[in-house]
Amino acid sequence: MERYTYGMIGLGVMGRNLLYNIADNGFSIAGFDLDEEKVKSLHEGATSEMKVQGTASLEDFVSVLETPRKIILMVPAGKPVDAVLENIKPLLSEGDIVIDAGNSYFEDTNRRIADLASKNLHFMGMGVSGGEKGARTGPSIMPGGDQEAFHLLKPMLEAIAAKVDNEACTAYMGKGSAGNYVKMVHNGIEYAIMQLISEAYDLLKRGANLNNNQLYEVFREWNNGEMNSFLIEITRDIFQEKDALTDQYLVDMILDKAGAKGTGKWTSEQAMEIGVSIPTIDIAVTSRILSAYKEERVQASQLYTEKEITAPENTELFIQEVGDALYLATLISYAQGLALLVKASEEYGFQIPLKDVVKIWRGGCIIRSVLLEKFYTAYSRNQELSNILLDQDIAILVKSKIKSLRKTAGFAAANGISSLGIQTALGYFDAYTTESLPVNLIQAQRDYFGAHTYQRTDREGVFHTSWKSENN
Repeated sequence: MERYTYGMIGLGVMGRNLLYNIADNGFSIAGFDLDEEKVKSLHEGATSEMKVQGTASLEDFVSVLETPRKIILMVPAGKPVDAVLENIKPLLSEGDIVIDAGNSYFEDTNRRIADLASKNLHFMGMGVSGGEKGARTGPSIMPGGDQEAFHLLKPMLEAIAAKVDNEACTAYMGKGSAGNYVKMVHNGIEYAIMQLISEAYDLLKRGANLNNNQLYEVFREWNNGEMNSFLIEITRDIFQEKDALTDQYLVDMILDKAGAKGTGKWTSEQAMEIGVSIPTIDIAVTSRILSAYKEERVQASQLYTEKEITAPENTELFIQEVGDALYLATLISYAQGLALLVKASEEYGFQIPLKDVVKIWRGGCIIRSVLLEKFYTAYSRNQELSNILLDQDIAILVKSKIKSLRKTAGFAAANGISSLGIQTALGYFDAYTTESLPVNLIQAQRDYFGAHTYQRTDREGVFHTSWKSENN
């Protein structure tokens, strides 16, 4: 019987494209899916050079794999992953490797690692970013966990990953479920950047009255410069897409209710759990929730008369300021996500290499951006940075754009244009760079009503005061 080096369970768009990518790079691979049509179509999409095999049952699938078996799961997170594992575990042998390449929650991965380890099986969580096109042509790949298993997979992962300066956009992300955690934070940053781009679009459209052709030109120019990134690039293209059902631009026909799959929410919950401030990511999640209140928003817009927008005096200058504000707010969003990885690495013992994280995010993934080159340089100088804003070169860059962020936030506030992401990015920066915050008053209040104690500025220790009340 002919044997295959790798196996793929889950032949939806992502699984099939990743399988073809693996086969394109000279590795033999078998595939299985509960949907027989997907198994059947596997061969139809394969080229004659690919060594690919579709299988009709899990038993057949496992039997055609070389040992130790290396099986990739590309199925929906949660119960479907557990169901696959329950069905496949009795068919596996000691030393076999199972890799979950879906968006699984990191604590689920920890549980599965322990369960399979008890049976002498390897289990890894591996983040994959780049969408269906990236899966086919080269994604950013974030594996974590079992190092022995990782080294067996490394040649294949480096072959199929995106490349930047001839370097593969994959690296070992750390112990345990670090791969899933890094991908979760990646998705949280993605939420934030998308929110910020939508706000910049709104400011240019309603604030400066730019039409879709003009918006296309603005985003094209931005993408040709220091803001070059995947999300700016696709936003540029969106403004040119015509609707097949009407004579309008498609973007204008899409309802303003955003969907979400949960990974952004996980990022916010995790930050709250371990005590990291990521307000721009948080507000991006909240904004998607708020967008779902469409009917209420329509009623509220009629109840509260819209404020007349005063157009900027100099449109070209305004466009430049919005661009600089978007750039800086995006940088601050990355800073928040990376700070969360620093704290999580300490909290959970992941040992996440921040330098490698930003290196592999430079290509293939949804949040890829030339800005990450600056982060890579910063972490190459100092891998112990607790926040990227503490780097001297990043500080120079921030100082060059902070006035634009303030002016843009002020314009939005004065004209009633919602800019929750921009405002929170600015608020985070101002709080993070302030030596003395007014939280001393909060501590006084807490001690007043709840005897929660406080610390002092002039001496060590914990203190409590019997506060004097005007009513007593």
